Amino acid sequence: MSQTEGAQLFRENWIAGVRRHFPGEPKAGYVTPWEDTPEWERQAAGSVYEQVRHFIEISGGNAARLSREQKSRFVATCWTAQMFKHFEDPKPGYVADWPDLPSWQQETDADIFEAIEESLS
Repeated sequence: MSQTEGAQLFRENWIAGVRRHFPGEPKAGYVTPWEDTPEWERQAAGSVYEQVRHFIEISGGNAARLSREQKSRFVATCWTAQMFKHFEDPKPGYVADWPDLPSWQQETDADIFEAIEESLS
């Protein structure tokens, strides 16, 4: 899978996770379709996809043994690094530590990791 396809997989699973886990009606930006997603966000999604893919591969398949929390933390940390890359002074919510994220976002991040795992099998 190319990095662009991986970025799209990331975005599709972000949207699906938001729709599944967000309490109430999510902000429009949370569910913006791929074709309307800003370029910086496409790049960030592709980078995080690649980091997760590589992590899964170098674990020799043992990343599957991680808990959902561990998977979610990994995605969240990779995303935070991308926010620092793309923004000089990112909003605090963009770079919040995992325990400070809302549960819907934690669950969505775990879903993303698992979708990438599934795409590699």
